[in-house]
Amino acid sequence: MNKLTTQKRIQVVAALVEGASVNSVVRMTGVSKPTILRLLADLGTACAMYQDETLRNLPCKRVQADEIWSFYFAKDKNLSEEMKGKFGFGSVLTWTAICADTKFIIPWLVGERSVPYAVKFTTISPHDWLIGRSSQRTATKRI
Repeated sequence: MNKLTTQKRIQVVAALVEGASVNSVVRMTGVSKPTILRLLADLGTACAMYQDETLRNLPCKRVQADEIWSFYFAKDKNLSEEMKGKFGFGSVLTWTAICADTKFIIPWLVGERSVPYAVKFTTISPHDWLIGRSSQRTATKRI
């Protein structure tokens, strides 16, 4: 199996971070689309592991919960009947908890706008990442 050189990986990730689409990165770098998507998935896993290991004992005093709406494939109104209700098509929310003082995003969760996802997000244990804090949260929006 061929492996990308470190320089080529840096080139691909830099282009993606700058906002280039996957298809344009394929054209710019000559790296195949499946390879770019695999690199992106590996990078996401590595970032999640890094965040989980290093974001501990943060000195946040006020934490605000918020949600960011986006859509995948198409907006809800433009989805075909067979795609409606399937995860990964239509509306998707990124649930975030933000340190009000530093604007640092601590935990996050990607999912639907539903009660089960709200409960799952609000029950993420804050004493894993905050110094001496209980489960108190300040919501910026009513969930």
